[in-house]
Amino acid sequence: MQATITRPASRGRGGQRPSFKGIGRAIRYLTHYKQQAALPYVFLIIATLSQLAVPRMIRNVIDAVTSGFIADQILQALDKIPANFVGAALPKILELTGRPSSLTLDQLKVQLEADLNQAPQALITALVAIIVFAVLRGLFSFLQAFWAEKNSQAVAYDLRNDLYAKIQNLSFSYHDKNQTGQLMVRATDDVEKVRLFIGQGLLQLVGALILIIGTVIILFSSNVALAWTAMPILPIAIVLFGVFASLAQPMFTKVQQKLSHLNTVLQENLAGIKVIKAFTREKEQQKKFRNAADDTMEQSIAVSRLFTFMFPLVFMIANLGQAAILYVGGKQIITGLLTLGEWQEFSLYLMYLFFPIMMFGMIITQMGQASASAERIFEILDAKSDIVDKPNAAKLPNVQGSVKFDNVTFRYFSGGEPVLNKVSFEAQAGESIALLGATGSGKTTIINLLPRFYDPSEGSITIDGHDLRDVTLDSLRSQIGIVLQETTLFSGSIRENIAFGKPDATLEEIQAAAKAAAAHDFIISFPEGYDSHVGERGTTLSGGQKQRVAIARALLLNPRILILDDSTSSVDLNTEAQIQSALDTLMKGRTSFVIAQRISTVINADKILVLDKGEVVAQGKHADLMEEEPIYAEIYNSQLLPESQNVQG
Repeated sequence: MQATITRPASRGRGGQRPSFKGIGRAIRYLTHYKQQAALPYVFLIIATLSQLAVPRMIRNVIDAVTSGFIADQILQALDKIPANFVGAALPKILELTGRPSSLTLDQLKVQLEADLNQAPQALITALVAIIVFAVLRGLFSFLQAFWAEKNSQAVAYDLRNDLYAKIQNLSFSYHDKNQTGQLMVRATDDVEKVRLFIGQGLLQLVGALILIIGTVIILFSSNVALAWTAMPILPIAIVLFGVFASLAQPMFTKVQQKLSHLNTVLQENLAGIKVIKAFTREKEQQKKFRNAADDTMEQSIAVSRLFTFMFPLVFMIANLGQAAILYVGGKQIITGLLTLGEWQEFSLYLMYLFFPIMMFGMIITQMGQASASAERIFEILDAKSDIVDKPNAAKLPNVQGSVKFDNVTFRYFSGGEPVLNKVSFEAQAGESIALLGATGSGKTTIINLLPRFYDPSEGSITIDGHDLRDVTLDSLRSQIGIVLQETTLFSGSIRENIAFGKPDATLEEIQAAAKAAAAHDFIISFPEGYDSHVGERGTTLSGGQKQRVAIARALLLNPRILILDDSTSSVDLNTEAQIQSALDTLMKGRTSFVIAQRISTVINADKILVLDKGEVVAQGKHADLMEEEPIYAEIYNSQLLPESQNVQG
């Protein structure tokens, strides 16, 4: 099996059509919360209906005031008109006031007095209704925002946990090809953009649609002529926003890519700050970061340029629609077909039509960002790992430690020269195997294949006769203790780091492992002992101290198989002697694989594998190899003999 990784191609790049499937999948995370997910939208509907009711109440206020005022003015005018002229003027008065032509003067006065008397009550009723609806809208707007935020945070929580779990489970080949900074951006910034859309943009989108639909229904039910005047704005706006959305989504994808690169540069520089300072490369690294920041800024400006063009265009269309409505509405007021209250009501509803259209600009921005980010998130969640348990994988029983490599060939990706080529050897239970060879000979690859960090491209590896691909990863790795050349410790106490693989270990067990690794003495010399804090990546400890803690961490598992990747490379000779003495005792009865750089490990090993360019060119004990294998003798004399002389000296 080749160590390859398959990732779905991203849409919206390289001329492909933008895809909004990713954001749709992110939104479906809301279904995890069932009724809770629906609450913001229930509250949104109530708040929107309360908002839609207000213009009708304002119309009632204006009509009540104007009808009362007109009634009062007509009554005063009737009192001033001579009686002999009232009869002639009555038909015109009835026509102007919209009263039935059959009314007598006395009946008209009764109705006018009723209008005058009812106006204050109608005004108070309408004002109270406005206040009630305002309170309802405010209350349910708060509830909608609260639950939307809560749901969006829950979705972000799920996405981040899914991303972290996926990244943890992806094989080493995936991490070989993806930079840490890019993965960090996807788990932080990309998730936050998706969360903002789900918590704000999606709710605004649904609210805008409800407001538009409700407003259109009310407009057509109140004044068809004015409604048809306003309608051409909607399809024009929808087409415009569709065009802008298709242009914006791939642009936001590029912004996130630039940001990922910027974050990668920052992460690498922070991790390597000592090297940068040691080689006085601060100015060059600042230039590298500045270039990445410039690329990010230029792409962000390109997005801003698109939207600075879009918003004025939308405003212009809205203003043209407003001008058309003012013209048609003004003519209706002049001809008496429209009251001032009705005109004010229609104007407010018209704002409810224009306002969501304006909001679509912000919504499109958020949707474009969220869609691009969602695509990047699901690229990781959809990634296929090379190293997974078979559907029928069995649990590896407690092993004795017999390991066999049978014609193992390995290539890191899909092609190229093999790193290992038809490697075959066998380690009996309890044997110590030393791996010797130049850099690039394949030593590290062998120890990476043992815990199944990678699978061989050809051939097989077995432990006690069990093919590694037929057993579960957890049951395999739990029986292998590993100390890598590059020691990694985690923020926390020394005790927590030693117990990393066995969190329930007692202090006595932890101390026993530390003593075996020659770490106990320096640990108890710290004021807080085993509770002493370890800085990020173990920066508060020396190289040798970190290595001894790592050895203790592996020994605490009491594994049947030990992997020591040049585990004494960072310690002085005295400390190495202490560690080697402890390891010699602890390696008894365990199968141990040691990448050797120093003479002591090579001489004491039960079997030495000499590797060259991915092949085992010699194997056996030290004495036998010295006699029978010229290549080993040459390596011994050129690389290890001088060190042996130094040790003796």
